[in-house]
Amino acid sequence: MKKYQAIKAAVFAATALVFLSASKDKAYAGQMAWAEVGVAGISKTLNDIYTCGDDSLCEKVTELYKAEIYSPYSNLGVSIATNYVNIRKEPSTESEIVGKLYNGCAADILEWLEGDWVRIVSGDVEGYIASNYLATGKEAEKLVDKYAEKYATVARTQTLRVREQPSTESRTLELIPLGERFPVIKEYEEWAEILISTDDRGRDFSGFVHKDYIDIEVIFKKAISIEEEQRLIRQQQEAERAEAERLQRLAEEQERKRLEEERRKEEERKAAEEKKQSSTSTSGGGGSSGSALGIEIANYAQKFVGNRYVWGGTSLTKGADCSGFVYTIYKQFGYNIPRVSRDQAKSAGRKVDISERQPGDLIFYTDNKGVVNHVALYIGDDKIVHAASSKQGIIISKYNYREVYCIRRVID
Repeated sequence: MKKYQAIKAAVFAATALVFLSASKDKAYAGQMAWAEVGVAGISKTLNDIYTCGDDSLCEKVTELYKAEIYSPYSNLGVSIATNYVNIRKEPSTESEIVGKLYNGCAADILEWLEGDWVRIVSGDVEGYIASNYLATGKEAEKLVDKYAEKYATVARTQTLRVREQPSTESRTLELIPLGERFPVIKEYEEWAEILISTDDRGRDFSGFVHKDYIDIEVIFKKAISIEEEQRLIRQQQEAERAEAERLQRLAEEQERKRLEEERRKEEERKAAEEKKQSSTSTSGGGGSSGSALGIEIANYAQKFVGNRYVWGGTSLTKGADCSGFVYTIYKQFGYNIPRVSRDQAKSAGRKVDISERQPGDLIFYTDNKGVVNHVALYIGDDKIVHAASSKQGIIISKYNYREVYCIRRVID
């Protein structure tokens, strides 16, 4: 038994050496080269520690080798806790909680301990959890498609064509620039299908890109520290407070306009005898100058980055689709624009040239049939904030992450 434990320790040490030497920024999936390096070096590691002279023992070592070395997920653990498992500072249920590993999140296994504890690192959190909450090796590998997300980043070309079908003869749907990153829907031998956007009718707009021009990474969600969890809670509370304050200001502005309208009507009534019209009408948006108000709107919209995409939604904190997001932003500043992107592109404000873009402007994009299917809010510095897709939620991107159809200015 001691021989077997010694060899198992050697196997694990060799595995750890191979996997921990790899960059943490790389994806786990598809990197069989790690395992192959481990295969090449394992025999020497074992021989240095112990010479195997027992056939039955060698068979056990072979089984252990196959289970723990061949899988590129040998040192990766995926949480199978119902909700989350606490990460402890020490290997004890009495120890301080330093973070949480939620169901489906992954961790690098640094050390197996007696008493069914493992030392792990995940994201910025390092500590101990009970091993029965983790799937490892082949079991972890089975969970990749369920819990991991794949992203494709444009590389090795300034502009990449997104095709309607996985063929260079197929029609071009979109041109996307170097460095842009999109969720991968499915991988094929030479192609990958990527999600470009999700429209306000809940339909995904996707296409195919050749793998020669993209880098694909597989990303598991990581553990969250207690400090980070509290920061996210505060961020959500601040977003909700900002929305409440904006709604309060909107109510005050509307009340001010109502009183002004009453005064205007009274003045018109008094001036009716002289057949004169009052010139004291007010404009939407509280009378702020276009550029200043545009910047205020752009800054306000960024407070909701990180929140969910919800088809048909108009809530800045609980979820919105692309047009619902900009619709609510403008509504909270006293402007009524159409609800869906294709109508917004026709009648929201006025059309301006792309070279004249300013913070607060709406930028529109089309699908492969030339139909408007996405809208974003320009925030300056060549960037937009938008409810990008069902996978990404509300994010910030380059304004030309896709080919721009048109720009409209709501604020005069």
